[in-house]
Amino acid sequence: MDTIDLDSNATTPILPAALRAALQVMEDQYGNPSSVHGTGLRAKTVLDEVRACARRVLGAPTGRLMFTSGATEGIQTAVLSALCAIRARRAEGAGAGSLLVYGATEHKAVPESLAHWNALLGLDLQLVALPVDADGRHDLAAMRALAPDAAFVCTMAANNETGIVSDLDGIAAALAGSPALWMVDCVQALGKLPLALANTRIDYAPFSGHKLYAPKGTGMLYVREGAPFTPLLMGGGQEGGQRSGTENMPGIAALGAVLAALEAGGTFRTHAELCGFREQVADALRAALPGVVFNAPFNHALPTTLNFSVPGLSSKELLDLFDAADVRVSGGSACSAKAAKPSYVLDAMGLPVWRSSSAVRLSYGPLMDAATITEACACIARCGQALRAAGLLDTSDTPVAGGLLQLTANGAHTWLVLDAASRTAAVIDAQPALAPRIAALLCGYRPVASLSTRAEAPAGDDTIALGERTLRRIVSAAGVCYLLDDTHAFTGTMAPASLAAMLLADDLLADDLPAGMLLCPATEAVAPFCTGVQSRREEDVDLHLAAADLATFLAAHPDAVLVDVRETFEHAAAKSDAINVPLGRLAQQIPAWLARPVPLVFFCRAGNRSVRAAQCLRDLGYPMAWSLSGGVALAGTPQRPFALAA
Repeated sequence: MDTIDLDSNATTPILPAALRAALQVMEDQYGNPSSVHGTGLRAKTVLDEVRACARRVLGAPTGRLMFTSGATEGIQTAVLSALCAIRARRAEGAGAGSLLVYGATEHKAVPESLAHWNALLGLDLQLVALPVDADGRHDLAAMRALAPDAAFVCTMAANNETGIVSDLDGIAAALAGSPALWMVDCVQALGKLPLALANTRIDYAPFSGHKLYAPKGTGMLYVREGAPFTPLLMGGGQEGGQRSGTENMPGIAALGAVLAALEAGGTFRTHAELCGFREQVADALRAALPGVVFNAPFNHALPTTLNFSVPGLSSKELLDLFDAADVRVSGGSACSAKAAKPSYVLDAMGLPVWRSSSAVRLSYGPLMDAATITEACACIARCGQALRAAGLLDTSDTPVAGGLLQLTANGAHTWLVLDAASRTAAVIDAQPALAPRIAALLCGYRPVASLSTRAEAPAGDDTIALGERTLRRIVSAAGVCYLLDDTHAFTGTMAPASLAAMLLADDLLADDLPAGMLLCPATEAVAPFCTGVQSRREEDVDLHLAAADLATFLAAHPDAVLVDVRETFEHAAAKSDAINVPLGRLAQQIPAWLARPVPLVFFCRAGNRSVRAAQCLRDLGYPMAWSLSGGVALAGTPQRPFALAA
């Protein structure tokens, strides 16, 4: 299935003209531009033409303009240049300022670079985060207060997470009379905002090619005429001694093709067209995700970036949902995506924690077309339908499927017993943090009991009816547990291996635990899912099945069952033909598999969840459970249909 890339603030595909330009340089103009022979001179001509085009596009006829490996190198060079100049001013006894001021919503490359070079150069300057308002724009009053003592100020033209466009004229006015040097991160501005750098107070402006359809490893740094400059890289003296190292000619030629397209016009969408796309996508999000909140006002933001949160849904859930639907979005800066922390950008804006911890960034570049936007909106609608079917949005008309459901938060498990026939439900070990999720899942059901294995309970036992199923409470010296018919026991924090002995010693059970009964603990410390009295982990068992071996495996095992362990909403959004047993439903399905063993191949998005499912089955003594290595991200979605083993 073709993917829809709505994560262009992270990176973009290569413009076809840029690819052609890179290939031409590698094939026909491969010379070293520092060489004086004809091949080298032809390469130098390409270099000079791209630089001249860049100056016209950036409005920078004067000043330095060098090619770099990207924005991080440009930022490092600017910071080093500014801080070396500050050190020289201090040595001369001239006023240089004592503060390194950076916007609180800057890309982490900026404060990290400031801290690094400040320490390395021994300057001991104070780093100060310039606050922003609720819209994400810099606090100009604070800037005016800091300006007299500022040595170096770093802001950005447009924010990579929210798309908020900075008031650069306002910042320049606030810096009037200040000795501070000023760097503006222009990575998200190229191709989206008008630039006339030579007419501004900006001393340094880094750019990155891969944010606008050029290859990774390409970039530019503008340095205002007269602004101090110290090379970051020394060696052969390339780039007029400003940046040593043989130039990346294929990358520079490709970047030149993008710049030429910007200058000529006609290739990229107009601002009005991009604003229209944004409204179309925003309307689709409002219709599909009730309660959606946009975290940046559109009137101050790039039309290519939408940052939003949905009440009751985490950022991970939304990312997994969109990814299953083959729509690529992100939770914020791609550089810090693996940290899985609330957005520091939204935190700096003073937004509620639920919004910063559940934010999703949707972005596209100015090459976006109407057909892709229409397709994306259809996928967004399908995502909303998948969430409703899974009980994560309003389920009053279509309650979630009955059965046993496991929820986990902060290392603790909550169990829901849902009887679809009688529409009754019981909750075991409910956690306050999961209250909204539990309430959504119980919509359409009548809760008959909220039980706890942790609280003290009176002696004796009670029986709770859930349609034709029963929950029996048993109190022993070891604690409280609940037996669901003869299939599951909710055991709290009791160790599985000693549970049966405790119950029998207290004469609470006439016989041993029923064969095959699954134990459902209250914490991950006991077990991540259900377990058994005799469960034990087999060491050195390879649970992984390579994607390349899947077809051979299925041919050898015609009775094998493919099991998608992604959440119900992911499975629905993906339109997979495999059966769906999310990890939270694993305890419900395992008895059927134990009764009629067949080879099971679990898969998920990246392989992390599927290997846990396979391990759970293996721990229960099930010998035929595997995980598809790399998940659908690497292998694609297995589409072979199978009937659920009953």
